[in-house]
Amino acid sequence: MSLSSSKVAPKAEPEGKQEAESASEKREPEGGPGPDPRSQWDPGTGPESEPPASSRQESERLLESSQGQKPELGWASGQGSEPPAASEQESQPRPASARGDPPLSESQSGNQLPERSRCHTDCLEAPLSRAFAWLGWMVGSHPWIFLLAPMVLTAALGTGFVYLPKDEEEDLEEQYTPIGSPAKAERRFVQAHFTINDSYRFSASRKSIDVNFASVLVVSNTASLLEQETLSEISKLDEAVRALYVTQENGTEIHYDEVCAMDQGRCVPSNPLLAVWQANNNLNLKNITFPISTQAGQPLYLANLLGGVVLGEKIGTNQFLLETKAMRLLYFLETEVREDNEHSKLWLIHFLNEFSKMQKSLALKKIQVVYFTSLSRQLEFEATSMTVIPLFHLAYLLIILFAVISCYRCDCIRNKMWVAAFGVISAALAVVSGFGLMLYIGVPFVIIVANSPFLILGVGVDDMFIMISAWQKTSLVDSIKQRLSDVYSKVAVSITITTTTNVLAFYTGIMTSFRSIQYFCIYTGTTLLFCYLYNITCFGAFLALDGKREVVCLRWLKKSETPDQKCSSLKKSCCLPFESLPEEHEAEIHPMNLFFRDYFGPFLTTTESKFFVVLIYILYIVSSIYGCFQVEEGLDLRNLASDDSYITPYFNVEEEYFSDYGPRVMVIVTEALDYWDKDARQKLEKCLADFENNNYVDKSLTEFWLREYVKYMENNRQDVNDKNTFINSISSFLTDFPLFKCDINISSSHEIISSRAFIQTIGVSSSTNKKMMLFQFRSLAEKCEIPLMVYNRAFIYFDQYTAILENTVRNVVVASAAMFIVSLLLIPHPLCSLWVTFAIASVIVGVTGFMAFWKVNLDSISMINLVICIGFSFDFSAHISYAFVSSSKPSVNQKTIEALYLLGYPVLQSAISTVIGVCVLAAAKAYIFRTFFKIMFLVMLFGAAHGLIFIPVFLTFF
Repeated sequence: MSLSSSKVAPKAEPEGKQEAESASEKREPEGGPGPDPRSQWDPGTGPESEPPASSRQESERLLESSQGQKPELGWASGQGSEPPAASEQESQPRPASARGDPPLSESQSGNQLPERSRCHTDCLEAPLSRAFAWLGWMVGSHPWIFLLAPMVLTAALGTGFVYLPKDEEEDLEEQYTPIGSPAKAERRFVQAHFTINDSYRFSASRKSIDVNFASVLVVSNTASLLEQETLSEISKLDEAVRALYVTQENGTEIHYDEVCAMDQGRCVPSNPLLAVWQANNNLNLKNITFPISTQAGQPLYLANLLGGVVLGEKIGTNQFLLETKAMRLLYFLETEVREDNEHSKLWLIHFLNEFSKMQKSLALKKIQVVYFTSLSRQLEFEATSMTVIPLFHLAYLLIILFAVISCYRCDCIRNKMWVAAFGVISAALAVVSGFGLMLYIGVPFVIIVANSPFLILGVGVDDMFIMISAWQKTSLVDSIKQRLSDVYSKVAVSITITTTTNVLAFYTGIMTSFRSIQYFCIYTGTTLLFCYLYNITCFGAFLALDGKREVVCLRWLKKSETPDQKCSSLKKSCCLPFESLPEEHEAEIHPMNLFFRDYFGPFLTTTESKFFVVLIYILYIVSSIYGCFQVEEGLDLRNLASDDSYITPYFNVEEEYFSDYGPRVMVIVTEALDYWDKDARQKLEKCLADFENNNYVDKSLTEFWLREYVKYMENNRQDVNDKNTFINSISSFLTDFPLFKCDINISSSHEIISSRAFIQTIGVSSSTNKKMMLFQFRSLAEKCEIPLMVYNRAFIYFDQYTAILENTVRNVVVASAAMFIVSLLLIPHPLCSLWVTFAIASVIVGVTGFMAFWKVNLDSISMINLVICIGFSFDFSAHISYAFVSSSKPSVNQKTIEALYLLGYPVLQSAISTVIGVCVLAAAKAYIFRTFFKIMFLVMLFGAAHGLIFIPVFLTFF
């Protein structure tokens, strides 16, 4: 059966009756639509509730001419005004025979069900439809007011962009780490109880906050860099870095030795082994042990400073170092004093600008180098946002093109390509208004908010398609006010429920513990509200004005003309090559609707297709569940930069050669303790031994002042268990071991308020291991009889691994519950609500599982998309399932075909428009933007698959 052959000509009516109806419709009261006799019948079941024949014919014609855009989920049932009555009539189903449907096969006509009355619990649906009918009447009466008012509002709110931050740095810790995380409380404790002087006795592991530094990773081109020529080249590089200086605007120079962190009056060496070799080029390189090497009576901690090591014979807790492939050079700078901190940052920026040139000038042959600084992540993250600006223009163009093509009609009167283009402009106005308002009230603009306009462009045009579809169903002989009132009455529930669910999904994200997600959700949710507002005002007004164009153009085409009339050229430019006049009472069926009705629907409801769909779904859900257990948690901080950034190879080299050793962790005694008491010491030692026996700890690298102090007292033959002796000997001990001064907090009354030990972590390169290590360490601290705390400044970022999963689950559950409540209120059918909930859960599992297959972590970026996923899953499944349960067809297969006929194309159209809006992000060079595209693509793919394939088939089983 061809698409063209499926059209059904409307039943002709007497000419006098048409004129009478037209005259009646033109006599409208100025205050709004008046009562209509057609609205007084009750749309129940049975012969006594049948509408007049003319109403049934009109309903059949409108159902046949459905353009297949978004569904109209509900309408008022005869509440005394014209728009609701018209809507009721349109909602009456047609028999397949009256539509000219193809005869159903045996499998399609099976599962016969007794016809039953439809559920009309429309406590919200009916008043909302009436309110929208009144609004449509007002917009149609005063289109210029409703068109210009939103534009003026946009211009006013758009001035808020003057508050858009330009030079202000975005605090990555503030935005991308959990609010109120345990590590932040632990850091406050460390800062309050332990201090360290960068300008005299610097120790990186003892710092509670991030420090200024430059890091250079050196990789040998040979098997080992423990060769004289290779070390000579590394030494030359080290000297070149130390020789860098930056000249300020006032002419003063900032040299490295002026801003470097100090250890006993000298700059901290970049690498202790290199420093020993520089002092003695004849050093026996075959006599070096690892991870601790003693040179000139001083222990050198080489863990995490040498990488790709090959070890030999074991000596005590160490082993001989046979080969090492890589070396880390660390240049620590002062951080504590504000002026020194600023000078350090200036030197680091100069280092970043000059390093590549310096590397070329040195002509290094034996080694390869990569570099990184404490400022790199921040600077590269800020630069990333600039790469996405050109993509916004491309996305805007693609959405306009899609909207124009989607709404183009061969009928020159009904063609809505310019209306569609304005609909995209309306979405852009909403972006300006929403963002301007948020900037006005001081909501911070973080970089991931730059994703929002792409999403809004794709989603914001959905309501436009609904309204255009409803407008195409109206009659040209009606007045503009009446037509727009009808449109608003029909689309009231549909666009309201779509907006409500999407906005609720975003505002649910405000509950999260990540500020960046909170701000993104606030910006996007508010902007979607502006999209909704502008669609029912600004866009509706433009639709009304275009309706006037339809009337004028129709008059010109109907006007008899002679060859010398001026309007002849206008007709040709307006309507050629389609010269035939459109039928005033008929709109053609969109080919895609016919495809879903005549081909896709019947094919999907065959027994073979159902079996295949069930099999596909089983494979889908099994694969998704498996993928859920493979997803890695946490945001890899290297992903905050663009792909071509210099920090990417740095992290790759670090992961390859320096992943064995993790951070050194403080084990802190948080309360005063009688350290001279043997029982207390034994309890503390037992707890520390539990840490050392953990799989993530290298016990040979533990550092604890108390152990050294006990040895010190025993060597001096002092009584460790005597309180006075213990307290009085501490000062002499700290004189011999000055570094431990930073580990003991002694009050003025000579009481040890708190102290700390250090353990070395190993094997924590993956996010899973980081999460497990942190959990186990905190559990060990909690179980200890002595009050303990564990801390490292990296824990600030490690806490996200625990918070991500917790936040995601909470947000998904709350948002799903909100969707369920909304579905019960606006789509009052329990079966429909259950299928909506099922689809939401199924899509979320699918998206989460396939994230793992697409190498996407569960982090703060992807968590946003999972929350968004709930809103879209709701839209697709709610429309299809409601159309199914509302159908009066006698069999479940026929119900499915009718639901797909009415809603298959709008579901597909909505998914495509959203994918087009975000598809340009696939070309972005940054992970945060590409991830947004990947997950939105999965959401649209699985959401549309559930709405068009899985849900329609599953509904036939119940």
